[in-house]
Amino acid sequence: MANTPSAKKAVRKIARRTAVNRNRRSRMRTYVRKVEEAIAAGDKDAAVAALRVAEPELMRAAGKGVMHKNTASRKVSRLVSRVKALG
Repeated sequence: MANTPSAKKAVRKIARRTAVNRNRRSRMRTYVRKVEEAIAAGDKDAAVAALRVAEPELMRAAGKGVMHKNTASRKVSRLVSRVKALG
């Protein structure tokens, strides 16, 4: 348990930041899941539309520190290649 006032404040700050990051991560995963579902259904138009929304969301998460920039780029790249393969 935190003893000093500064440690108590740090705990509060960490709790707030954790909540914000959890929401951002959940939002990002939702958009990625929509792309995955469209790919699984074989619907290229829906997959492309979902990807257009998911890509900025992934990069935003990387910009906000929820995930590493290279991880976001890798995920986008793999999704794009899978959507292209639907052809």
